[in-house]
Amino acid sequence: MLGPTYQADVVVVGAGIAGLSAARRLTSAGVTTIVLEAAHEVGGRMATEKTDGFRLDRVGRLLSTAYPELRETPGLEGLVLRPFDPGVLLHSDGRHHRAGAQPGARGARSARGALHAVRALASAPRPGAGPRRPVAVPGRQVSVPRNRSGAPLGTAVDQARLGAALTRLAGTPAERLLARPELPAAEALVSRGLPARTIYGFLRPLLAALLCDPDLVTSSRCADLALHAFASGRLCLPEGGAQALPQRLARTLPPGTVRTGVRVTSVSTTSVTTAEHGEFRCGAVLVATGARAAAELLPGLRVPGFHPVTVVHHTTDAVLSTGASLLLDADRGGPVAHTAVVSAVDPSRAPAGRTLVTSTVLGPATPGLDTAVRMHLARLYGVSTARWETLAVRHTAEAVPQMRPPHDLRRPVRLLAGLYVCGDHRDTGSVQGALHSARRVAAALLADLGVNRSLHTADPVPTAHAA
Repeated sequence: MLGPTYQADVVVVGAGIAGLSAARRLTSAGVTTIVLEAAHEVGGRMATEKTDGFRLDRVGRLLSTAYPELRETPGLEGLVLRPFDPGVLLHSDGRHHRAGAQPGARGARSARGALHAVRALASAPRPGAGPRRPVAVPGRQVSVPRNRSGAPLGTAVDQARLGAALTRLAGTPAERLLARPELPAAEALVSRGLPARTIYGFLRPLLAALLCDPDLVTSSRCADLALHAFASGRLCLPEGGAQALPQRLARTLPPGTVRTGVRVTSVSTTSVTTAEHGEFRCGAVLVATGARAAAELLPGLRVPGFHPVTVVHHTTDAVLSTGASLLLDADRGGPVAHTAVVSAVDPSRAPAGRTLVTSTVLGPATPGLDTAVRMHLARLYGVSTARWETLAVRHTAEAVPQMRPPHDLRRPVRLLAGLYVCGDHRDTGSVQGALHSARRVAAALLADLGVNRSLHTADPVPTAHAA
């Protein structure tokens, strides 16, 4: 049993969704917990800026209604998810094409003509079976293979085969997907024998949007999980902005649990030292920051590479024809990876009578980006953007941890007795991965503590701003 001088059973460093979710699970089991956050708000990369009635996400990751952790994480009950229109809109040759909207199961069972496409997605990679790949030249857009029909997915037969393949993929257990041989996602798509127009006109731009990875260097297993979630549910956004998710978690914690504006300088198995608020003693420490900050506190922890992301927010009083669809550029003719009229998906993100268009650019920040984005958006939406107002351009250099193969989707969360780590860098680089890592680390902590209630009453803690 812990002595009376300890201030908490567990101190969590970082109030992103992983740290908050872990804290919620711990406090629900009766473990006294303190969450320390250096910023003045919770959420980390899931921050939402509020300006002139608009709610502007900093990174704006796409969620899926099929993410299990969004349904199963304690504290997220009642979270409202606003879905995009089914599938996605692909822009190609000046036209919009709906893709990826799933038919009913009956169509999948009767689609015997789709057998080849289904097997291509479900089978292990076959070297040499794919189409010839365009040569990538640094700094130059890779052209997309054309087809006579003009549609990015090819003929009606090709589209039916893809639809049946996605339906079958939705029904494939995740365990089977994780048992497949592992390659970079770009190589896996080619090696599975899919038509070039399906790969370059749909799957590559879709996966780039889902993974924030324009070159698809991500593990094919992680890419398969992303496609599985896409095929199983609907792409969606949290109502009110991305920060609604961490804020909801924080509100379910006991008063005084979360303390913002507290910068941690060092950790041990029994204490956390801060820059201005003294020492917090505890029975265990959980580091739930981003990967680089975690490595600064835990020397020897591997720091992955990152996918940089820039989010550009524009507003206009025009009504755009794309509705609540996620719009992708099948031709890859500009910097925008994906864009959407976010106010059509979630009306709470913009004042009445105003349209909020949010666009995501993948890769390093470049000079004159807003001008290039406006030109690209004019082509994608088919309207002039000259009078659109730029609300914000937000670049995050370390937005998403890379998941290059071989990627361990279940990296250890218990470093040694009393010292733990969680976050999307321990699982998959997604909201689902961050929440799942929180589930794993909470289970490890509870098992190590061997209790299902608080070991003691926490002593008073140093004064800091409580969230």
